Amino acid sequence: MAAVVFSQVQKRFASTPVIHGIDLAIRDGEFIALVGPSGCGKSTLLRLLAGLETVSSGRIAIGARDVTELDPKDRDIAMVFQNYALYPHMTVAANMAFSLEHRGRPRAEIAERVGWAAQILGLSALLERYPRQLSGGQRQRVAMGRAIVRNPQVFLFDEPLSNLDAKLRIVMRGEIKALHRKLGTTMVYVTHDQVEAMTMADRIVVLHGGRIEQVGTPLELFDRPANRFVAGFIGSPAMNFIEGRCTAHGFEADGVLLPLPVMDGLPGQAASYGIRPEHFERCAPGEGVAAQVQGVEPLGSDTQLNLRLAGADVVALFHERLAVQPGDTLHLRPRLEAVHLFDAESGQRLGPM
Repeated sequence: MAAVVFSQVQKRFASTPVIHGIDLAIRDGEFIALVGPSGCGKSTLLRLLAGLETVSSGRIAIGARDVTELDPKDRDIAMVFQNYALYPHMTVAANMAFSLEHRGRPRAEIAERVGWAAQILGLSALLERYPRQLSGGQRQRVAMGRAIVRNPQVFLFDEPLSNLDAKLRIVMRGEIKALHRKLGTTMVYVTHDQVEAMTMADRIVVLHGGRIEQVGTPLELFDRPANRFVAGFIGSPAMNFIEGRCTAHGFEADGVLLPLPVMDGLPGQAASYGIRPEHFERCAPGEGVAAQVQGVEPLGSDTQLNLRLAGADVVALFHERLAVQPGDTLHLRPRLEAVHLFDAESGQRLGPM
């Protein structure tokens, strides 16, 4: 196990910068997720750590070693790819043993480590099968087993679940998290799926345009997003934003007054009013704010509504069944303690972090 430190890491492809001076410290034994939209630089950052791309400037350390100039084979890392990258002509056992055989490890050690990894991952009964005889989830476990047998200091995962169906992704999320608990090894996990990051990671790094927007635990990012980008990226369904201006009496948008938490220096401030779909409360006619129903999505025990409220299109999620139709009017109240405010120009959070 080892800590990982990025120090002012930059990456350019020709004259185009894609990573802009990243500083990041990953603790020994931590499970950290790199998230962000396509093209944000998360996979490039992982490949820089793996040595599959060269750093344009800055340094990368794994444990006490500066690995910036080292070849991938000398970094003591193991990588799990989204396409499994298994050898189709080799059995499960041979696939898992390949890297150890390539390094000239003794046969007895190879057999012991393959058996140990297979037991952890539930692959013991599949060791003589070929990849074509396995399901997608089994293939991904073999790919993880091939990484585990090397006993690296750091595991790297590059969107390993993106080729699996929704139900299997949920199962594999639990298996990867359980694997981390068993091994205690540092894991760096790249995903575009913020639900994966929220359910698996100790901390999340949100990237945008090759820069870090915020680093924190899943609940820190959910409860106290540093800016509008993080607020809109973390959480499903996504946070609603209503544009308007702060006044001494509340937040004014399209002639409607919404409740505001007490903060100094806000009156007159142009801002984005953020409220998550699950943080609306229904109230009696004449109270709260009127919202027109535009669409209804029954989700079994929950109901998701598309609404027009204070001049904005918003989503509200209620943990109950609602007998409403498009065109109906509901009266809602945003939960005051769950309101987020962001500067209209910079997008930065207003008020305490």
